[in-house]
Amino acid sequence: MFTRRNALKTLAALAAVASSAPSALAQAPKGRPIRIGFQVHRTGIGAVYGRWYERTTTAAVKLINEAGGIAGRPVEIVAEDDGTDPKRGSEVVEKLARQHKVDFVYGTLFSHVVIGSAPRAGELKIPYFVVSEGYHVASGKLNRYVFQPGITDVRAQVNAMAAWVLGKLGKKVTMIYPDYAFGYDHRDYFSQAAAKHGGTVLEKLDIPPTEKSFTRYFARVPKDTEVLYHVMVGPAVLTFVKEMGEHFGSRRPQIFGFIDSLEGVDMATPGLDFLEGTYFWEAFPRYAQPKMPKHVQEYRKRVGVNDAGANPSDIKDVSTFSHMFGCWETLYAIKQAVEKSGYRDPSPKDYKALIEYLETVKRFDEGLEHPQGPKLFNGQLHQCYGHQYVSQVEKKRLKVVHRTSIEDGLYDPEADYTKQPL
Repeated sequence: MFTRRNALKTLAALAAVASSAPSALAQAPKGRPIRIGFQVHRTGIGAVYGRWYERTTTAAVKLINEAGGIAGRPVEIVAEDDGTDPKRGSEVVEKLARQHKVDFVYGTLFSHVVIGSAPRAGELKIPYFVVSEGYHVASGKLNRYVFQPGITDVRAQVNAMAAWVLGKLGKKVTMIYPDYAFGYDHRDYFSQAAAKHGGTVLEKLDIPPTEKSFTRYFARVPKDTEVLYHVMVGPAVLTFVKEMGEHFGSRRPQIFGFIDSLEGVDMATPGLDFLEGTYFWEAFPRYAQPKMPKHVQEYRKRVGVNDAGANPSDIKDVSTFSHMFGCWETLYAIKQAVEKSGYRDPSPKDYKALIEYLETVKRFDEGLEHPQGPKLFNGQLHQCYGHQYVSQVEKKRLKVVHRTSIEDGLYDPEADYTKQPL
């Protein structure tokens, strides 16, 4: 039967297919480029993320320019390495703004770098778009010039996961997390969520992100632990997971990890066999899943990953798939903000219009511009909210077994950036 609802679904499907490639009628962008300063972790503990953030950024900008640019103007990326270092991060923000005279600064991932850099962006009064996960933006601790429109935050992720973890795997949890702001968000908000759902956190083990050996930490896991919750970052993540397997062996508790512990690592790597049957949070499934939407297939093709989420030219080069999509989606959020606000030049007037427009946005629709899925956006908090995934290790791959609703991750706001002066 033909109904308005069916017609709208058909139109939406056609639009999704049409959006999978730039229009052949698109005019070449012209005029002064929109210059976006890319604060990238090329070195330091965030280097593997930085490499894939840069690949994703390059792919997104290529598509945007093929389709006519932003407001008919070409997009130009100006990249500077911050070394995954907070002090250097602040210096990079200043260099991009003052020396390179970019329109916006974008791209930061590691939360301690965001926290160290954001105040300078506020002082310089330049919009600063981060692609991080900590609760630092939504907490209200930063400033009105800082936005996170393309990736969800830890508090939302943990809220969405907690009911499933505690309901399916066990109530007594030991947590292992990195000893800095990102890890503290996991510690604090999972502990809150555990109490809400009748669980208990038995032990909280914080580990320096530069640590190279982990066995002594596993020895502190209480014997009555039912669920080992782990999230780790840095160059030694593979060592972390291998030593976890060596320590617990077949007597392991249920294990639930955030994919951060194995971002950039092939699940088929020797020594990871013990992970079979364990679970991971993913923001965007790394391994190709059955019946993927066309816009997801197109996104994977353009960022250059095979069915296992690795570089087809070098299968040992595994992507940071659950994070890098945030670069793509943030660039499209910037595009929308520029075009809808009438932004033209880096002036107080145009920045004010762009910021105030973004604060009115309620959602971003799923499609090639936002391939991970639809997002709600809270203009008071400058933060987006989306779906999360639980994946299980099966035959050395990750298979999605649960997708949360967006509402599962929502929480009561504690801040309102719109009340701050510009």
